[in-house]
Amino acid sequence: MSRGQRKKLYRIIAAAVLALAGAVIPAGELWKFLIFTASYIVAGYDVLTGAVRKIINGQLLDEKFLMSIATLGAFALKEYPEAAGVMLFYQIGEFFQALAVGKSRKSIAALMDIRPDTATVIRDGKEIIVDPEEVLPGETLIVRPGEKIPLDGTVISGHTTINASALTGESLPVDLKVGDRAVSGSVNQTGVIEIKAESSYHESTAAKILELVENAAEKKAKVESFISRFAHWYTPLVVLGALLLAFLPPLFFSQAWGTWIERALIFLMVSCPCALVVSIPLSFFAGMGGASKQGILIKGAAAIESLSKVDSFIFDKTGTLTEGSFAVDAIHSDKLSEAELLDLAAAAESFSRHPIAESIVAAHGGHIDTDRVSDAEELAGLGIKAYIDGELYYVGNSGLMDKAGAKWHDCHLKGSIIHVAKGSEYLGHIVVNDKIKANSRKAIDGLKALKINNIFMLSGDKKEIALNVAEKLGIDNVHYELLPDEKLAKLQELMDEGRKCAFVGDGINDAPALMRSDVGIAMGVMGSDAAIESSDIVLMDDDPTKLPTALKICRRTMMIARQNLVFAIGVKTLVLLLGAMGLANMWIAIFGDVGVMLLAVLNAMRAMLKVK
Repeated sequence: MSRGQRKKLYRIIAAAVLALAGAVIPAGELWKFLIFTASYIVAGYDVLTGAVRKIINGQLLDEKFLMSIATLGAFALKEYPEAAGVMLFYQIGEFFQALAVGKSRKSIAALMDIRPDTATVIRDGKEIIVDPEEVLPGETLIVRPGEKIPLDGTVISGHTTINASALTGESLPVDLKVGDRAVSGSVNQTGVIEIKAESSYHESTAAKILELVENAAEKKAKVESFISRFAHWYTPLVVLGALLLAFLPPLFFSQAWGTWIERALIFLMVSCPCALVVSIPLSFFAGMGGASKQGILIKGAAAIESLSKVDSFIFDKTGTLTEGSFAVDAIHSDKLSEAELLDLAAAAESFSRHPIAESIVAAHGGHIDTDRVSDAEELAGLGIKAYIDGELYYVGNSGLMDKAGAKWHDCHLKGSIIHVAKGSEYLGHIVVNDKIKANSRKAIDGLKALKINNIFMLSGDKKEIALNVAEKLGIDNVHYELLPDEKLAKLQELMDEGRKCAFVGDGINDAPALMRSDVGIAMGVMGSDAAIESSDIVLMDDDPTKLPTALKICRRTMMIARQNLVFAIGVKTLVLLLGAMGLANMWIAIFGDVGVMLLAVLNAMRAMLKVK
């Protein structure tokens, strides 16, 4: 609890004690007036001074002005407990609102805490501490245990573990070694590392995330904009209604002034729109805070509203549902053991830098004696021809087998098939596929459980590869061999059918689709800068299961906001009518205003709870 929150709590307790004393202590009218006045001032002095400042600035019709007029009128009618009660319950509502905002801010502040204060850079052989904004791309940084990584870069010396929980919501440490990418905003924990900066601070992950958080409040949901317009017209109309209620019956129908002034004050009390103007934005703010605790950055209330309405999810394949790196799925040997076939293929492929060749070498895992390989030649679009132990071998696709005269056969598995032949003698083949992320299937199943039945996968890969991935993930709608502009056209086609589409991607070629979709979702801080900037929601790690979580958070937040909207307007309308007919006293009016606000604020706080 902050110092300001503790101060407010002490005021509430003091005002409550005074109000209770005024209610139970037998005393004369004067003492009652003094005790309740003390309670009123302790609880509401900031409301009164705020109203005065608004009047001086020419802004009359806000909640503090209305509350001040209504409560001072209650004092004039000698309804001291009611006047003090209004201020007391208002402050209780404000206290719970401050608690809710504080908790949400604390969650989002974890993201704001990623800002590095300094950077240690090596210049002319010396270590110099500078502002991160002064570091140039290509310079070498030193990061010691306990320090934040100031800029994105590649580790060129040392190894360590880092804490990236502020970025990803994941508390487990992450190991970094030479060649790994270090993301700004992470905290170095164990070892000293040197990092080669990739870009300037303003282009770093930390800077971009901070900018997104700071600008999130500008993107209001439609329901928030409705509340702003509603309050703009609602308050003046209710004030006019209160004036007519106070003056018309006594002036034209010879009614008692006291009766109708009291009804007008009740009318004014209920008219305060604080339950609406506080609880609705608070619901969205709490939703964003709750999401950030789970490693999901939502760029404003508009993104929450849009995702809650989505009926279709469209995935880019590579880097989103798959790792974007190849791995050996199967080895089928006709004449040798699987280990022998893999050994021959890896020996030949060790001379190639092709991603599929590297995956075969990685699958081998052991030492490859390159001295046994000679005259290795990479044939573009076909594979490798090399002499191994003095024998000619071909390792590549079916076209290379045809060229070698080998009688190859296809595989029942789908993927990239790498055939191996010794001269024209066919030895077998290796199946290589883009590695599917561990949680991709779980994420797809999670979306289906949330009634998202329209799931599409767009891929630039060949038909058999795309269909293989889609089959493993349970995705029925697959479009393959697409160029980036064709992916965008397919998205537009789906949106033209009336679908509310969320596009999920991570690459720079996904940026147009992320911007065009109803909701763009970027995967991970390791995704491209363009994808992160173009999206509405960023999953701070590469875990696809955060997608169902984000959908649940947005749906729940919208449900809470609508509950508060309907509840507040419904109760206020009812109490306004009862007050105008003389069927509601000041205590009912208090519930219609600050009571409703308190309940709405407590309901809004539910948006911060962790979803399962």
